[in-house]
Amino acid sequence: MKTLKTTIAGLTVISLTLFAFTQIKKGGIRGRITPVEGVQEIQVISGKDTLRLAAGNGNFQFNNLKAGTYKVWIKTNLPYKEYTLQEVPVIDSATTDIGQIKLLQN
Repeated sequence: MKTLKTTIAGLTVISLTLFAFTQIKKGGIRGRITPVEGVQEIQVISGKDTLRLAAGNGNFQFNNLKAGTYKVWIKTNLPYKEYTLQEVPVIDSATTDIGQIKLLQN
């Protein structure tokens, strides 16, 4: 009987622990780029990992990012200059808004 109670208590603790970790959501990065026609591709880079998005309508959002620090790189069409934003922090369960980025011409 004591073994059964111990087993049930152990399974309960394990179940609650696993449930708690499933509630942690990964973070994200979002922003807006103008002019839209200047954007070719948006990338977020962390170490050797790179995620890419097509230009779209100027608004962008990367979801499901692990907590850490990222570089945002905007590849552009001529005559616009490429843009890089270093050290963008991402934390679990939050989206970092980097605001509006205005591309400059060469």
